Amino acid sequence: MSLWRSGITRLGLALLALPLLAGALQAHGGLSMDKDYCKLRVGPHLMHFTGFQPEGDYSREFCEDIPAIGPTIIVLDFVDDALRDLPVEVRIVKAEGGEADLERATVLHRPPKIYTTGSLALDYTFADAGNYIGLVTVDEGGHELVARFPFAVASSNRLRNLLVLAVLAVGVAGAILWWRRRRASRAPA
Repeated sequence: MSLWRSGITRLGLALLALPLLAGALQAHGGLSMDKDYCKLRVGPHLMHFTGFQPEGDYSREFCEDIPAIGPTIIVLDFVDDALRDLPVEVRIVKAEGGEADLERATVLHRPPKIYTTGSLALDYTFADAGNYIGLVTVDEGGHELVARFPFAVASSNRLRNLLVLAVLAVGVAGAILWWRRRRASRAPA
């Protein structure tokens, strides 16, 4: 039986394809829900999150990690009409600074405001790559609802994918070696 026809080779090829799917399979913070990765839940309310980077090769829409540093536009569209009558506050903080000292860690802040159009746009230039946290607070008559969503700016998953690929390749090579030795030990002498 040829090595190509063996189940181990086909299994190995399937395992090698897994890192390519890893990014698509990851859920990210509060943004992932109901197969639409661009929805954000704030208590019982929903918002749609969309980001754009008008410069460079990153002009396509995104809703999780921000591909590069630079000018970025983030749009929050209210899915629930009830949000149009409630004050909404938005804050982006550096994750390294933590949420304990919000004022010092904050890179962008929009104070509470009622957005009757059902949409708010944030225009910010990210100067530093790294991890950030978005905080959306809705004041529902004295009761604050907060959505927290972590995201990265200019953070590549390539190194992680290469590491996963290397581990899988070693595992597949080990399985093939084990299979060949087992097969050779069963062969009549």
